[in-house]
Amino acid sequence: TNCPSNGLCSRLPPDCMTCNTNYSCIYGKTATFDCKVKPHVHCVQENFTINMTCQFCWQLATSDYVCTNSTNCMTVSCPRQRYNATCTVRDHIHCLGNRVFPKMLYCNWTGGYKWSTALALSITLGGFGADRFYLGQWREGLGKLFSFGGLGIWTLIDVLLIGVGYVGPADGSLYI
Repeated sequence: TNCPSNGLCSRLPPDCMTCNTNYSCIYGKTATFDCKVKPHVHCVQENFTINMTCQFCWQLATSDYVCTNSTNCMTVSCPRQRYNATCTVRDHIHCLGNRVFPKMLYCNWTGGYKWSTALALSITLGGFGADRFYLGQWREGLGKLFSFGGLGIWTLIDVLLIGVGYVGPADGSLYI
């Protein structure tokens, strides 16, 4: 189903063809590659050439491949955490090498918390722990609530820490 029949061979996805390596290609430049379709594919003109940029699949722009997402990433950490992802090149992109490759990516996800909301809560209701409750840090929220924001000192410190982005959501996500 991925290799439609009776069409132009040069318009097939890369998985439907085999191309000879062009050893004279210059990285980043457009080069011509001699290709032929795989045995189970039937199309018009089984031997053909395609023009593509001379680069390996793992060197493509991030918009040319799709990667798996991490489920246990903590983005609010120093240094920023990375995770192992498996990336697959999109069907219409031609490149050299393996079309599925591993890549180390930075943790980058959001749980829906807004920085502006957290800062506004810290300034207005920070003495009652509203900012910490909003960010999912309920223990610190209870501490601020029962100590009246550390008699104001904890509140002022939290305004600064949330303002510069040092204190973030408890789930480790980034602000929106």
